[in-house]
Amino acid sequence: MKTSTFFKKIFSFKLWANLFAMALVIVLLCFGVKYGMDFYTHHGEKISVPDIRNKSFADAEHILHRAGLQIEVSDTGFVKALPPDCILEQSLTPGTIVKSGRIVFVVINASNTPTLTIPDVIDNSSYREARARMIAMGFKIGDPEYVPGEKDWVYGIKCRGRLLVSGQKVPVDALVIIQVGDGLRDETDSVAYIDPIYDPFEETEEEEVKEEPATTENTEEDEFEVVTGPE
Repeated sequence: MKTSTFFKKIFSFKLWANLFAMALVIVLLCFGVKYGMDFYTHHGEKISVPDIRNKSFADAEHILHRAGLQIEVSDTGFVKALPPDCILEQSLTPGTIVKSGRIVFVVINASNTPTLTIPDVIDNSSYREARARMIAMGFKIGDPEYVPGEKDWVYGIKCRGRLLVSGQKVPVDALVIIQVGDGLRDETDSVAYIDPIYDPFEETEEEEVKEEPATTENTEEDEFEVVTGPE
């Protein structure tokens, strides 16, 4: 390539226009990334999470949306004194500084009383095992009721004065009483009787005693006949 041709291409308008366009694109990308990230991450925004506890779900949703936040139900609970669909808990504590668009997870009050199912512990486990298992399931266990039977063995479960069976459902806030054996024998408990063993020698003696009178009578008759014979 000749020197004149080389310098002609270097100082050509098309080459410098392409270089300028490339530089402009790089600058625009830098500004776009900077301001785009600020917009995407809501840089500089500060929103204080409002307190929505003990409010209805509709009111809480309106309050959070007005503040630029979202709401989502994560679980349900039950408080008898509060109305249904009332907010019991919120994931972000009131006053927490967040950015717009954050989701606040809430626990709402159930409309119906939750129930628990009686496990298979009646006449199947000790009091200690049954109590630990039922407490882990969420039951409210009261003081045990002792009944005649094997010590610390579970013989029944009562709730509100009624006996329950395995698989039956009870309200989660109901007090459950476990019937436990007191280890004492009841007067009505059955007693196993054993047939008496007879001595064969005693039976032989009784038979001999019964046969002796018959022998005596025959002897007396024989003597009577001998005496009256000569007459």
